[in-house]
Amino acid sequence: MSGSERFRVGFAGTPAFAQVALAALADAGHAVPLVLTQPDRPAGRGLKLQPSAVKQEALARGLPVIQPRSLRLDGKYPEDAAAAQAALAAADLDVLVVAAYGLILPAWTLGCARRGSVNIHGSLLPRWRGAAPIQRAIEAGDAESGITLMEMDTGLDTGPMIAAARVAMAPDDSAATLHDRLAALGARLLVDTLPGWLRGERPAQPQPAENVSYAHKIDKAEAAIAWSQPAAVIERRVRAFDPFPGCSFRLDGETVKLWRAALAPGRGEPGQCLAAPVGVLRVACGDGALDLLELQRTGGRRVAVADFLRGRGVTAGTRLD
Repeated sequence: MSGSERFRVGFAGTPAFAQVALAALADAGHAVPLVLTQPDRPAGRGLKLQPSAVKQEALARGLPVIQPRSLRLDGKYPEDAAAAQAALAAADLDVLVVAAYGLILPAWTLGCARRGSVNIHGSLLPRWRGAAPIQRAIEAGDAESGITLMEMDTGLDTGPMIAAARVAMAPDDSAATLHDRLAALGARLLVDTLPGWLRGERPAQPQPAENVSYAHKIDKAEAAIAWSQPAAVIERRVRAFDPFPGCSFRLDGETVKLWRAALAPGRGEPGQCLAAPVGVLRVACGDGALDLLELQRTGGRRVAVADFLRGRGVTAGTRLD
């Protein structure tokens, strides 16, 4: 990389989706004088504090990291916001790249770098603005998804688009599999297009006014399966909510998570187990039926349905709540 293409890029992100982009920026030779990520969170059985995927990547590369609890100067932690503001000013950035950071960015952050801030968003804007674009695209049955690199403004994912890249949705895509493909695609798109945009050779374009939709944050209450819904709707939601929060139902008073299902023939009262081949759990839905393929008991691990059924008295006519 020539000296003229080496830029000072700040980075704000938290999960694995952002980690891939940070690694690509550093590997491309850009200077990353400052990384922002969310504070360490308790995780695992022992609920020990765990650093984010972005923090782990930054520390492994010797990059400076700060973890403000908020960036709002008028919020609950103004001292954190003031320290972050000072650190960003001292970093002398050409641009701030944001990817799944998870904190609200106030207006002052948009001007903290010479060229402002850009965002790696996991959808083809203006479709699926908001917090959960990957999950909502699968849930809606979209035929394709993608990545949009955009200039950030004060709206919710409303800024002008620098570049976009598309991927076809596979019929068995879960949020986990699509996430990994989009993370890799976003990293490549960022590295390929950011230098041209910074040099003024790739002007951003306004988003179309049509096809705007919002990907609202996933609520855990959405995880409960309503068997009265069509089988195709439930099957898509199962894939959309894998790995979080996972769809669930009640069997004999126990909560069971459903991780994989397939459309199947059959009719009956919604939630009723239907006659099916041995080792298959077929359930009637509001329209059609589902074969439940991978299940998880509370405190257990994911298992194939044949292993789940072993020793359990689930027969045709059993009702799932």
